[in-house]
Order: sequence, then structure tokens, then C-alpha cells
Amino acid sequence: MLNIDLSGKRALVAGVADDGGFGFAIAKALAKAGATVCIGTWPPALGIFTTLLTRGKFAASLDLGDGQTLAFERIYPLDADFDTDADMPQATRENKRYRELGDVSIEGLANRLRADFGEPCLDILVHSLANGPDVKKPLLQTSRRGYLAAVGTSAYSLTSLVARLAPIMCPNGSVLALSYLAGERVVPGYGGGMSSAKAALESDVRTLAYEAGRAHGLRINALSAGPFPSRAASAIGMIAASIAYYQANSPLPESVTAAEVANTAAFLLSPLASGITGTTLYVDKGYHAMGVAPAAIPNKENL
Repeated sequence: MLNIDLSGKRALVAGVADDGGFGFAIAKALAKAGATVCIGTWPPALGIFTTLLTRGKFAASLDLGDGQTLAFERIYPLDADFDTDADMPQATRENKRYRELGDVSIEGLANRLRADFGEPCLDILVHSLANGPDVKKPLLQTSRRGYLAAVGTSAYSLTSLVARLAPIMCPNGSVLALSYLAGERVVPGYGGGMSSAKAALESDVRTLAYEAGRAHGLRINALSAGPFPSRAASAIGMIAASIAYYQANSPLPESVTAAEVANTAAFLLSPLASGITGTTLYVDKGYHAMGVAPAAIPNKENL
């Protein structure tokens, strides 16, 4: 039997702040495959997340089956908007959600990993980071600041993470970024520069696969998932309609699940995918392959 075996591997999932998104689901899949899992959590969400975790509010979500429970090896504060501690504005540094946490930059994360585990210490990196302050605005109404913020948080953060974590990653390490079809096609309502950010993210995956592959032996891929009602996606306000549209028009007329995305991620991050890099893999029930929406075709009984 061919199994995904990540025993002895350490993974870092950057961008987990609740139990309802793809990042959490991927962390579970990696743990089921035998990996130990660390996560990076945005400081403003860190307190609530850890409180709910310690109070057992995520007990059902942490269940791995067979009597096993997901336990995070470390939970690191991470604000991927800052490459180094010096980049952080004083006002942010003095914010009550930041001031007791120390260096929460990407470089700070790398230093914490070194201090905790030595080097090399990391086999797997998952980039589950996305944010755009103007995401509810059409591109024509998006400010320069909002656009650049979306690209910085959602795309450049991958480059910064790879640059700073690659030196402490083990041989044959693997990196995965989470994308969305809006990076290559128009998705009305997905605004604020987020579609541009996803396009940049997928382009950077290809370039980083070459550069970090040659320099560090890393594989770097992206996974483009169909719409899913995570808390972050639901805040945009169009997720229910997107899910219904995909259900009506995909080759497999059903919704993608977090487990399907997570299982695919575990495969891409495992040695079973050792020949795959620089690729964007779709997990969307085949929607990306469609050129015409079946729901719009009259007399389609025989389709």
C-alpha cells in the first residue's frame, strides 16, 4: 500500500488563526501523516486563538481519529507584513496585542525556530496568508495603499518566508502556497487587488521554484482551491453565491471540502510528489477546466 508518510518531518503552517480554514485542515492532514506541526498566527488573533484552544473549544476539530489528537508543537506570533523587527512602526510595536510578543516579523520567526530546534530544523512550509483591506471594493475603487497591502501580505510574504526560512530547511524540503482561480480569471466581487496578489503569488511560485530549487533543493508549488466558507472568505460576502455557482457548473457538481484540499496538500508536500515543483494544482471539482457554464445553456438535458 502506498501511503503518505511524513514521520520525522517538521512542518510550519503560516496563517492559522482558527479551526475553520484550509491552513488548519492542512495542519491536521500533515499531523495524520506523521509530521509534527508548528503554526504562525497573526498577533491580533493570537490571544483569542490560544484561549479557545486551551479551553477545549476546538476539541472536535483537533480529533485526528484512531484516538489521536492534533497538538501543535509551537504556536508562533507572526505578522508577515514585516520582514524584520526594524520594519515595524512604533505604533504597532506599542499596541497591546504586540508589545509583549517580541519580534513577530518573518526574520523573528526564523530566529525562534533556530533557537527552539537548531538548524536545519524545518521540512515543510505552508503559506496560508492572505489579506486585502480593500477586498470588498472593485479594482477601479481600490486605493494604491490597499492594492499594495494586498500584494504585500498575500504574495510577497511567500518570497520573504522562503528567503529567510530556506537556510534552515532540511534537504528536499517542500513549500506550498494557497491560491485561487481569481489569479488568472475574472471573479467579480474579489477585489481590492486580491486577484492581482494571487496572480503574483503563482508567478512567484514558479520563479522561487527555480531559484530556491537551485540554491536550496526546495520544491515549491501552489494549490488553487475552489470556494470554501472559511471565516475569512465569508467576510468578503460573496462566498455562498460562489459555492452555489461552482456546484452548478463544475464537472463534479458538488462543493470542495477542506479535507480534499488538505489531503492534496499533504501529497504535494510529501516525498510522493518529489518530481513536482513550480506547479499550480487545482482542487476545485474541475471547475477551472470549463469554458462555458452549463447552467447557462438552454436544452442541456443531454449534457
